[in-house]
Amino acid sequence: MLTKFETKSNRVKGLSFHSKRPWILASLHSGVIQLWDYRMGTLIDRFDEHDGPVRGVHFHKSQPLFVSGGDDYKIKVWNYKLHRCLFTLLGHLDYIRTVQFHHEYPWIVSASDDQTIRIWNWQSRNCISVLTGHNHYVMCATFHPKEDLVVSASLDQTVRVWDIGALRKKTVSPADDILRLSQMNTDFFGGVDAVVKYVLEGHDRGVNWASFHPTLPLIVSGADDRQVKIWRMNDTKAWEVDTLRGHMNNVSCVLFHARQDIIVSNSEDKSIRVWDATKRTGLQTFRREHDRFWILSAHPEMNLLAAGHDSGMIVFKLERERPAFSISGDSVFYVKDRFLRVFEYSTQRDTQLIPIRRPGSNGLNQAPRTLSYSPTENAVLLCSDMDGGSYELYVVPRESYSRGDTVQEARRGAGGSAVFIARNRFAVLDKSSNEVVVKNLSNEIVRKSVLPVATDAIFYAGTGNLLCRAEDKVVIFDLQQRSEVGHLQASFVRYVVWSQDMESVALLSKHSIVIADKKLVHRCTLHETIRVKSGAWDDNGVFIYTTLTHIKYCLPNGDSGIIKTLDVPVYVTKIYGNTIFCLDREGKNCPIIIDSTEYIFKLQLLRKRYDQVMNMIRHSELCGQAMIAYLQQKGFPQVALYFVKDERTRFNLALESGNIEKALESAKKIDEKDHWYRLGVEALRQGNAGIVEYAYQKTKNFERLSFHYLITGNLDKLSKMMKIAEVKNDVMGQFHDALYLGDVRERVKILENAGHLPLAYVTASLHGLHDIAERLSAELGDNVPSLPEGRKASLLIPPSPVLSAGDWPLLMVSRGIFEGSLDDTGVKEDYEEAADADADWGEDLDIGEVDNLQNGDISAILDDDDVNNENDEEGGWDLEDLDLPPDAETPKAASNARSSVFVCPTPGMPVSQIWAQRSSLAAEHAAAGNFDTAMRLLSRQIGICNFLPLRSQFIDLHLGSHSYLRAFISSPVIAVAVERGWNESSSPNVRGPPSLIFNFSQLDEKTRAGYKATTAGKISEALRHFLAILHTIPLIVVETRREVDEVKELVVIAKEYVLGLKMELKRRELKDNPVRQQELAAYFTHCNLQLPHTRIALMNAMTVCYNAQNLSTAANFARRLLETNPSNENQAKKARQVLQAAERSMKDATELNYDFRNPFVVCGATYVPIYRGQRDVSCPYCGTHFVPEQQGQVCSVCDLATVGADASGLLCSPSQIR
Repeated sequence: MLTKFETKSNRVKGLSFHSKRPWILASLHSGVIQLWDYRMGTLIDRFDEHDGPVRGVHFHKSQPLFVSGGDDYKIKVWNYKLHRCLFTLLGHLDYIRTVQFHHEYPWIVSASDDQTIRIWNWQSRNCISVLTGHNHYVMCATFHPKEDLVVSASLDQTVRVWDIGALRKKTVSPADDILRLSQMNTDFFGGVDAVVKYVLEGHDRGVNWASFHPTLPLIVSGADDRQVKIWRMNDTKAWEVDTLRGHMNNVSCVLFHARQDIIVSNSEDKSIRVWDATKRTGLQTFRREHDRFWILSAHPEMNLLAAGHDSGMIVFKLERERPAFSISGDSVFYVKDRFLRVFEYSTQRDTQLIPIRRPGSNGLNQAPRTLSYSPTENAVLLCSDMDGGSYELYVVPRESYSRGDTVQEARRGAGGSAVFIARNRFAVLDKSSNEVVVKNLSNEIVRKSVLPVATDAIFYAGTGNLLCRAEDKVVIFDLQQRSEVGHLQASFVRYVVWSQDMESVALLSKHSIVIADKKLVHRCTLHETIRVKSGAWDDNGVFIYTTLTHIKYCLPNGDSGIIKTLDVPVYVTKIYGNTIFCLDREGKNCPIIIDSTEYIFKLQLLRKRYDQVMNMIRHSELCGQAMIAYLQQKGFPQVALYFVKDERTRFNLALESGNIEKALESAKKIDEKDHWYRLGVEALRQGNAGIVEYAYQKTKNFERLSFHYLITGNLDKLSKMMKIAEVKNDVMGQFHDALYLGDVRERVKILENAGHLPLAYVTASLHGLHDIAERLSAELGDNVPSLPEGRKASLLIPPSPVLSAGDWPLLMVSRGIFEGSLDDTGVKEDYEEAADADADWGEDLDIGEVDNLQNGDISAILDDDDVNNENDEEGGWDLEDLDLPPDAETPKAASNARSSVFVCPTPGMPVSQIWAQRSSLAAEHAAAGNFDTAMRLLSRQIGICNFLPLRSQFIDLHLGSHSYLRAFISSPVIAVAVERGWNESSSPNVRGPPSLIFNFSQLDEKTRAGYKATTAGKISEALRHFLAILHTIPLIVVETRREVDEVKELVVIAKEYVLGLKMELKRRELKDNPVRQQELAAYFTHCNLQLPHTRIALMNAMTVCYNAQNLSTAANFARRLLETNPSNENQAKKARQVLQAAERSMKDATELNYDFRNPFVVCGATYVPIYRGQRDVSCPYCGTHFVPEQQGQVCSVCDLATVGADASGLLCSPSQIR
């Protein structure tokens, strides 16, 4: 069973598939009707009007209707588009068991516990016939798919077939008046529209279900006697043909499969059974743990079934419909109707090659799942699920291409999957031993290889290579080298599609596609909500794939889109240009013509082939919001500009791409205040003074315009603005303009006119306008304000502009390929003329006379002088033409060039960036200042997660690899990178690696200092030295492999000392726990220390244990101490004394967690022994062992790495990378 969709809900009593859409109705015991999309797996709607269980539900074949019948005795007809019940049919007196629309007439048939069957006309909303005769509950009633018959099943142990031909004649077309008269008489005297044709008796208990065969005169029924019976009928009689036994409880529902010669039944014994309708034997049984089955439904068009049970329903298929195929050159080999066929793409000729003989097998899904073809040997491998997985090898004779009837015996073998890996070798997967067996064409074993991962399927991956599928990843395995070439995390991969050149591979899962290269390096992943069915690569390196509903594309960067919608699922085999060749579920080859413009356009944009892009823009009908959004998202708003007709969208895109001219064109056409304002903001950002001025004029924003003239130093226009403000009676604006101009007399005049005489007097006095001040003083009389004494006034006068600025100076840049080529080369607009190289907008813009206040246009008239000069044909210099050779062309100056522009040199790449790009060493990234990448490298290489201890080292490295030069007083210092190994003769163009402040010799000194402190018993100081070593090593760089080994050795030494010294510190803290003190002293002796320090540790442990009367353990330490031949006689003497004392009484006063006979390592966090054979985790950097509970914690020894993290290993030398 191939489960396509499953729901969890209340008990499902009725099911119905929609004939066209991927929908299914489920009526529940709770009274709810659910409408599901089984393809998307979503609940579309729920209908909740019935009171009590709904046992029957059915979709109409063509109208947007469905009917339901429930335990509330009501039949309801619903419109699913309007989401409501249209009407209710009343008449039944008990529970309604089933309802069904007629496939042709406007009828509904219903079966009820009131022992009747009713036929209703849903258009007139009347009951047109009542079928009586059953004497117990009627469990189901259904129309015949073609004839005027109804079959019903009842608990009275019978199945009845009713003839409704008379009803059809009566209601559909009474021919004439005579017939109508007889019809009237029949009705009046109680005539019968539907008569019982046959009563089928044979079941020993009540019958739950009966249904017709779609084409043959057969009926199948299921009953409480646990039997399924097949009945045959002819024109005059019906009889029992056979009984199918096997169900262990009441049979709930049974039906004939529409496309295969099988019967499907389900039962309260929690099983679905599949029976062979011709042999009348059981084929397969599908069981559920706890759920009884109640209902079955078959899709009217497709190979789908649905079953309802106690806790939901399942939609399933019995057999796969995907034909097995393999592409070879210009042909596709595939299996159809037990024949191997070949289809040639160039001629579109389909040829039958050989029949595939199959032994009689009891089971479904015996068709080949996969096909592998060897073109040189003309051999075919077919794999199927038969006998738990088997393969068949056929060698196709060349002459059978013409006849296709040669019967050939296949070579068979067991194996889940088999593929050709070379001309005459194929590999078979043996799942039991996780081996691949390589065989020749005689089916003889050539070699065996154990696979690196637990594999459940193998695929071809180039000659001699296999792609092995594990549960959550795929691996490429080289059979010659017996090594792994590459691996990639990917959820259950169903199909593998290689590109023509074997450089790219697509891994197809149920709902995702992973694109990778030939070494399985990940490129992109796509997720789909609808199931992915197939795929193929086109000639441009685009992956074209199909889902159940669409043909789609996937670009190399992971962008995807829809090419075409599908009516039925197809399987892509090959792509030639705009033609996609597919196999459908019937095994037919069908070419589909597609429009590839969209994805080719996106591909060329991605590959930066702008000439092709421009060609497509000019000649293709590419448009739509999706394309515009795509171009915007990918950073090509300037290209999107040429697709857009809507001026508002054009305006937004032009602003986004910085194309101020296009934005101006659109703003003129839109002519709205908001758009002029936004244009002004963007023009100001670009320093385009002319457009800023024009935009402010259009919005009549005089305050901004005045300020704009101030900052550009345009005093003439500023004085005009003051006059405008005066005319408009804008006193504040007028005062501001006077302030900007530094016109004191004007300011005094404005203040005086506004009635602010004291302010006017103060202003005139301070600025030395004594005549005006005296006049105002006379007017003020006694109210003359007093000026502060002894204060020196500073005048508010703006600096005089040295130069009246126009646009900001811009670098000369070549226009983008799109901007130059795609612009319309028609008549220039007036604005563009004004923007010519000769026109200076700032100067030529005239606001017009103050009297008729009209805003000037940007295309202001050139000065009269300029115009005269242009038109003046006389005068000028009389220069003769030069006699130049014809091949010498005079270079033209760029039209947008300005003579006074300074062009900056192109900045080079900073040295720090070069360091970071060239190196995989964390120290060099830190020196470059790229702390984040350095941290990522350390995290990946040695699992570091706590970077706090490394903070000062990072900063020191960065500062130490740079020198700093003083520049001008007002400018910042200049950082100069210091390179390792630089000398006078070094090339200035070749950059060396950074000079680092940490080196290996410093670590040697620290190690010696640590040893010295340990010998002196300065535990804290020694610990500080060894921790400093552990914190410096990740940022050390050495040159040779030998030095790399020394660094790794030093990590181990430092780790052992840090662990031992931490235990010793811990022991000294524990004053009141003698047992733990002894244990820690004992563990310290097992740290791998220098010999003098080991002797100190042994002496220490011996003393502690002896004092605690643990004589046996103390004797062990004494023995170990004597074995080291101590040079200090005092130590040897003490050890011998302890041994003598212990020999008298070889026992311990307290039991310790310490067994010196059993090898162990000490946990770096809990300080307990981890004996050999016990599970542990370790630090990926320092290698300290920990108990499993410490997984994921920060290592307590090095205080840097995460315990148990995955890491690739310490990189400290360029020699490791080469």
